[in-house]
Formats: sequence, C-alpha cells, structure tokens
Amino acid sequence: MLTFLAYLMVVVFMTLIMTGRLPALLSLILVPTAFALLAGFGGSMGPMMLEGIRSLAPTGVMLLFAILYFGIMIDAGLFDPVARTVLRFVKGDPVRIVIGTAVLAMIVSLDGDSATSYLITTTAMLPLYRRLGMNPLIAACVIMLAAGNTNLTPWGGPTARAASALHLDPNALFVPLVPSMIACALTTIGIAWLLGRRERARIGIASLDRLDDVPAPAGGLVDTHDPAPPERRPHLLWVNLALTLALMASLLLGLLPLPALFMIAFAIAMVINYPKMEDQKARIAAHAPNVLAVVSLIFAAGIFTGILSGTGMVEAMAQSVLAIIPEGAGRYIPLITAIVSVPFTFFISNDAFYFGILPVLAQAAAAHGIPLEAIGRASLVGQQVHLLSPLVASTYLLVGLCNVDFGAHQRFTLPWSLLLAVVMLGVSALLGVIPVF
Repeated sequence: MLTFLAYLMVVVFMTLIMTGRLPALLSLILVPTAFALLAGFGGSMGPMMLEGIRSLAPTGVMLLFAILYFGIMIDAGLFDPVARTVLRFVKGDPVRIVIGTAVLAMIVSLDGDSATSYLITTTAMLPLYRRLGMNPLIAACVIMLAAGNTNLTPWGGPTARAASALHLDPNALFVPLVPSMIACALTTIGIAWLLGRRERARIGIASLDRLDDVPAPAGGLVDTHDPAPPERRPHLLWVNLALTLALMASLLLGLLPLPALFMIAFAIAMVINYPKMEDQKARIAAHAPNVLAVVSLIFAAGIFTGILSGTGMVEAMAQSVLAIIPEGAGRYIPLITAIVSVPFTFFISNDAFYFGILPVLAQAAAAHGIPLEAIGRASLVGQQVHLLSPLVASTYLLVGLCNVDFGAHQRFTLPWSLLLAVVMLGVSALLGVIPVF
C-alpha cells in the first residue's frame, strides 16, 4: 500500500504541474501533506517536514544570496564592457556575430537565470541579426545552448534541485562536472562557428565599421549606449571583476561553504557599489521577485522530500524499481539515469523529475553501492535539452524576443542540444565523473 501511495503521490504531483492546475510551489506543499495524512502519518509528519526544510536550508540561503550578488553585478554594469566588446569584435561578419552571441550568453548566464540571459543577449545582439538579415533562429539556438550549459552552476535551478532532492552539497555535483561543461561550451562555440559559416555563405559580410552603425537596443539590462542607467557603477568595474573572480576561485577551491561565500560577496558588493542605505534597499527590492520565486520553491521542496523520506515512501519505490531492473543491470543505473534524464526533463518539469523520480533512482543505485553524487551528476545531463521543453516559461520569452515560432525553434535547436548531451555524458564518462561502465 505504501508503494502504491508513493507512486500515486508522484503521479498526482506531476499531473498538477504539467496541466497547470497548481504551480510547483503549492504542489510541493499540498500534495505530500495530503498523502501523508492519507497514509496515516498525520501525527508524525510535522517533524518530517521540519527535517526536510532543515536539510535544504543551506541551499536556500546560497540561492538567495547568489541571485542577489549577480543581480548587483548586472546593475553595477559588470557585463556592459563585455557587450560593447562583443559588438565591436563581431562587426558585420555573421561568423563573428554568432560566436559573439554564444560567448555573451555564456557569460551573462552565470547568474543562473535563463530569463535574464535571454534579455541581455538578445538586447545586445539581435539588432545585428536584423541589420544583416540573419536568421533569428540561429540566435535563439546558440543563446539557449549556452544558457542550458552555464545554468548548471550550483546557484542555477537544476543543480540546486538535484542537490536538494538528494540532500547533497551542490558543490559536490558541480565541481567534478566543470571539465564536461567546458567541453560543452567549446562545442557550443563550434556549433556557432558552423551556423555562422552557413549564414556567411548565404548573405556575405556587411560593412559595419563603426559601432554607431548598429541600431540601438530597444531596452534591456546590459547598457551598450549612453546615457547609462543611474544604478550603473562604471568606475568600479575592475573592483567588481576582481571580487567576482575571487568569488569563483573561492567556490572552486571550497574555501568556505557556498552560502557563506555568497553572503560575504554580496555584502561586500553592496557596500562598495551602493553605500547609501536607500540605494541598497532599492537594489534588493528590484531583485526580490526573483529571489522569492526561487527560494520559496526550495523550502517548499523540503516539505516534499521530508515526507517522501520520513514516511518510507522513497524506500518503497526504490524496492519496486530494483525489482524490475534485470539481474546484473544495477551497475548501469548512472548510465540509465543520464539517458532517461533527457526525455524526463523534456516532457515533465524539473520539479517533477528531481523531486519525484531522482530520489527513487538514487535509492536503487545505493543498493548497488553507487554513490548519490554520481546519480546527481548523471541526472543533470538532460539539462542540455531541458530548456527546449514547452514546460519552461523562459523559453517563450526567448522565442518572443527573437520573433520566431516555438515549434520551428525546437526543430532547429533539438539536434544541437542532443549533441551537447552526448558530449557531456561522454566526457563525464571518460573522466569517471559519471561511472557508466
């Protein structure tokens, strides 16, 4: 009966999210609560919930201050010179334009928010595509490929969800995947070069000798034209760059826990860039909606994972999965996880996959002595394709900004995103990060 209720809970949870009956935030709270009562755990579900929330508290704190930190860096104009440099570098060559689009998208995607990277990159680059008559599907393609890969940072949604669902340090999933992410980034640049070559053969090279020849963007977060918004701090560019590089180095070296690193970096950035209290309040208020949306989801996930674990539902589901895995196939669970993550994260939401299915795969793997970290990394392979899913709201923003059809964007981008998934899995397997053999 417990196994049946566990699967039914996951099905109800995924159905509510996929059909839009309830948002993920409410589903993560209400569905497990209802099923805990139905299973007879009403008297003990309170401690389960608190334990789940307590286990996810570090991840929630890290995400809160990571979003605020990168938001402050964007406000202060850290990425403005990058946008200007890209525009000057690309001139009228379609190859340079497409590669510049990919590079800019990789950089601005470091904040872990795909919607922000779409706004910044399209604002800076799409006028060039229109000026030269280039195919906007190419812009949408390379921007999404870059964002999907860079979004695997610990403060990005997928890695945070996987770490939360498995109760792991996000850094334990992210750092070993860095070489695979670099390989995917280089592959993305290669794809951009190929697509740019096609456009160069079709339309040739235009003459854009001066930056002023490029139409001014219609708006956005990165400022490439004067006058700059009042929150910009161009005189602190090198200070902000040094602070960000120090943060990234500290993150990779593990000098302090991630929440502490981002809290300290955020406080330093705020004091340096906005010493006046009214400016600090304004900057925090500007980013509050993004912070609330992400952090509330993480703590709501604590309810779901706490009940799923505390009631024994995870163990029951894991046993049922083990029962259908053929004899001798258990050692291939990391490979199986990586492969199924592609269709699962495409046809269902990240919340449904990471909080509903991944714990079951992890428990099944644990029975064969496979560490949770390996399963967590394998589950991230599908993120190279996930942003193409019709369930991802930010994708509609991208196709709207590029003025392309959603279906056409999927058909154009899907082969390239699948290639990135293969590259990520292949490099991870070769390095032993995902033990598939």
